[in-house]
Amino acid sequence: MAMITLQNSSMTEVTILSNTFIDNYMPEANGEFVKVYIYLLRSLSNAPVSFSLEQMADRLLCTERDILRALKYWAKQELLVLDFTDSDKLCGIALLSPDKHTENASSVSASVETVSTVEQPAIQAASAPSAAVEPSVPTGKASSDKKQELTPERIRELKQNEEIIQILYIAEQYLGKTLSPTESQKLLFFYDGLGLSADLIEYLLEYCVSHNHKSIRYIEKVAIAWAEEGITTVEQAKRSNSRYNKEYFTILKALGITNRNPVETEITLMDTWLKTYCFSMEIIQEACNRTVLQTGQASFQYTDKILEGWKKKEVKTLDDIRSLDDEHQKRRQSKKAASRKPAAPASNNRFNNFEQREYDFSEYEKHLLNQ
Repeated sequence: MAMITLQNSSMTEVTILSNTFIDNYMPEANGEFVKVYIYLLRSLSNAPVSFSLEQMADRLLCTERDILRALKYWAKQELLVLDFTDSDKLCGIALLSPDKHTENASSVSASVETVSTVEQPAIQAASAPSAAVEPSVPTGKASSDKKQELTPERIRELKQNEEIIQILYIAEQYLGKTLSPTESQKLLFFYDGLGLSADLIEYLLEYCVSHNHKSIRYIEKVAIAWAEEGITTVEQAKRSNSRYNKEYFTILKALGITNRNPVETEITLMDTWLKTYCFSMEIIQEACNRTVLQTGQASFQYTDKILEGWKKKEVKTLDDIRSLDDEHQKRRQSKKAASRKPAAPASNNRFNNFEQREYDFSEYEKHLLNQ
């Protein structure tokens, strides 16, 4: 049987950018980093290729330091692996598939050459990486200013944990997509850093998604709030959510808002009043009442200004508010009294200032008669 040869006369050059990269990696990345990654993908079409960091920087109109920062960023995202010499010089790059995250890497090849300006060797051929660069994951209790990093060994250990495997699978079902490395890191942080149980993390995902919040940042915010509140079980989380939901609607009612749920910006402000300022409901309701009286509408921003002022003045009770009102009234009255015009002073003209002479008219008459 004769073989048929299929030929294509229009060899259009294209660079394929994965949808997974666009959806999960590109939104959080610096624009310069994205440019470097796309350039590496473009270079694959001409593999094997030789180029140095200096040449790459010239082509992308940036510095070699910018190139290195971008490469290290994508290494942390597990989209590529960097190979270094014994003297800690970059000598190779291996690209990983964002869709599979396997160790079957596509390679960017380059011959060894020295960049004289910074003594940096050119990017050299790199086949399959021996070990992927593990992302850093914060650990420790919910304290943004004091987070430790998990070691690569700990990350690999966690990823072999049956509970973690189940959590990652459930998260993909709730979020309806393949998890990005950042999302996976956050889930590891909830489990190993915040100490949330697998059941609690599952309920966390269910709770956030049921309220139309699929952003990992929002989910992390709720997780940290639960950890700071000392919530360790699903039952405690449900009670906390029920309590705050009731308080949210009480505040909405005080502002005259009915028949709708609070939006995210409103929830953020109410959480500040309830959790950060630690105001009682009666104080918040008082601020809401004053807002409606002053503005004639439901203004969360106006209420927030009132409560922010009360927080600065260390208001704890309604009596504290009444005391502030009394002080304010006294200051107003003092200003009014000071603004009243005093009685007009005596005229300062020369006539009024002239010292009048006193005359004895009887003596004056006698004097005239004796003349």
